[in-house]
Amino acid sequence: MARVFPFQAYRYNPARVKLAEVVTQPYDKITPAMQERYYAANPYNLISVEKGKAHVDDSPADNVYTRAARALEEWIGASVLLRDSPRCVYAYTQKYTALGESFVRTRKGLIAVGQIEDYSAGVIFRHEQTLSGPKADRLELLRHTKTHTGQLFMLYTDPARRVDAMLDTFSQAAPTAEARDDFGVLHQLWAVNDPAVIQSIQNELADKKLAIADGHHRYETALAYRDECRARMGKIDLRVPYERVMITLFNTAGEGLIVLPTHRVVSRLSGFSFERFRERVAGQFDCKSYAFADSTARAAAFSKFRGDLEKSKGERPGIGVYAGGNAFHLFTLRADANLETLLPDVSATQRRLDVVLLHRLLLERGLDVTSEAVTGEHNLTYEREMEAAIDAVDNGQAQLCFLLNSISADQVARIAFAGEVLPQKSTDFYPKLLSGLTLYRLE
Repeated sequence: MARVFPFQAYRYNPARVKLAEVVTQPYDKITPAMQERYYAANPYNLISVEKGKAHVDDSPADNVYTRAARALEEWIGASVLLRDSPRCVYAYTQKYTALGESFVRTRKGLIAVGQIEDYSAGVIFRHEQTLSGPKADRLELLRHTKTHTGQLFMLYTDPARRVDAMLDTFSQAAPTAEARDDFGVLHQLWAVNDPAVIQSIQNELADKKLAIADGHHRYETALAYRDECRARMGKIDLRVPYERVMITLFNTAGEGLIVLPTHRVVSRLSGFSFERFRERVAGQFDCKSYAFADSTARAAAFSKFRGDLEKSKGERPGIGVYAGGNAFHLFTLRADANLETLLPDVSATQRRLDVVLLHRLLLERGLDVTSEAVTGEHNLTYEREMEAAIDAVDNGQAQLCFLLNSISADQVARIAFAGEVLPQKSTDFYPKLLSGLTLYRLE
């Protein structure tokens, strides 16, 4: 069962700083340009902790991790960060406009701390594989700071929306804190310290499974740190702080929960030929081309191509392909394709997902891009915006790109709860959860 608890969060002191100037996007979404902007915004910006700058003269005694720990201690000592009292959970909303939309969506969640569980316990589930490099970095940071600064994005399923209803009663009042982020998303927070309400929330979540939507590396870092502490202490005490991790929970049946596709940009293929590639996968995919001769025709072709790609979501799986050459292409799974024979090691649920078909059939069989090459990011880079992926081909930075539809949050949860994992970067939950809204210190 899922065990969640209130906690005494450290939060930025509004008398000392403007919240929007000190919070950041998640560490793995921070570009070098964003890092510089955060450093310039405010000396207390969380960037000094979340993703500090390395120096040429760094040493074991003075490096990004020791400086991060020192910054936190100094900020707490100077009352830039204050600890909430009593213990709270936090109603959390994000008001945003999705890419290409003109109306405002609202996503509602709950910030708390959750009991860290081994995957084998059947309580917390992953849906993506992780890489060793990011986990090593986050573990070293956690060892030094003993603080969780970012939110783990987790999903649960409650069609009755009972927890959502409880949180709604608090979000009618003025928020405890709010900030608008780099992408125009309004983040609002309400501290909930009513013991009866907290107990009701705990009861409602007690029979739920939790799926990690975003933050697989950070969750597995928390697992590794917990195990280190257990070994050092020589015992297991489930009540101590390192046995828990800060999480933000969202209901897959709730409003405002969307997943954006992550498009694949392919480069460094030896002797690539689009025609040869198309021939190699013709037994599994039909190909429809949308040719154009000039910029006006290109806009019309792209509009028709994009509409047909979106419509394929409810029919046979479709994957967009662009390799220059004055045409967009839609590869649609053939009606006679026998996926059970083609992909015997893939579950029936995943065989119909375009991202799985892309990796297993188009990349591996059509282009000889192995799973090892994908993991090592030798041939692939990723883009959230379709136009950026297309531009990479037009600018000569890539040989072709694959353009995908998104999957739903409910699909992600069902795959995770079945104990299955998707290819790397199969999902992009938008918007991201800000780091620095609440901090959980392992004191």
